[in-house]
Amino acid sequence: MTHPHRAPSPRARPGGHVRAGARVRRVVSLVPSLTEAVAATAPGLLAGATDWCTHPPDLDVVRVGGTKNPDVAAVAALAPDLVVANEEENRPADLDALRHAGLDVLVTEVRSLPQAFAELDRLLTRGCGLARPAWLDAAEAAWRDVTPAAPARAAVVPVWRRPWTVLGRDTFAGDVLARLGVRNLHAGHPERYPRIPLPELLAARPDIVVLPDEPYRFTADDGPEAFPGIPAALVGGRHLTWYGPSLVEAPGVLARALAAVG
Repeated sequence: MTHPHRAPSPRARPGGHVRAGARVRRVVSLVPSLTEAVAATAPGLLAGATDWCTHPPDLDVVRVGGTKNPDVAAVAALAPDLVVANEEENRPADLDALRHAGLDVLVTEVRSLPQAFAELDRLLTRGCGLARPAWLDAAEAAWRDVTPAAPARAAVVPVWRRPWTVLGRDTFAGDVLARLGVRNLHAGHPERYPRIPLPELLAARPDIVVLPDEPYRFTADDGPEAFPGIPAALVGGRHLTWYGPSLVEAPGVLARALAAVG
């Protein structure tokens, strides 16, 4: 997801041209979750990834800067057949610079769970020319079996503090939580990641507050104290906001974390 303490990038055009019939041998990924997706499917393809690409833990590729400030020259020097990006994570100006360097860029758009599955399939099978991986089938099956907890609980979902920033409309993480029985109180906000003062968040009277550990690293000692008397669910950002192999275990891991504050 985008780092919400920065202004969200203008929406990039999803898609990206890939040379027809070209064999993809080298991929540079500018999105941590997509890095993991490629690595889990065909690790030999990855030639480079961002500094924020932490999975798999033993990933050993050239690092090309951050998601918001990739080193275009370093990416070009790796001579990738394909650069993998996301319209929320990466800035249009950087993607245009990569295209101007003669590189093929595949841009994904992921704002819901079904869209995540479709884009992962597009990336891996059409973009990289790979067979559809078993882990993607397993992830879809895991989420088909999910039954939302009842009754639904209204939640505030901060993703940053100083200033407080929360999930708003049309977000992948919001869709994931809805499927688990958590109703985002700010899902109708006109902004996707609105900055809302803490008194307003408290005045919304949430049943729970959901605190992921990325992009801001909320912990038991940093976050829950701001919401006195409101149960706080600390969840892993990789399970809440990443679209990749983590989706296989995400419904179970998140459901347990949410149930623990029931």
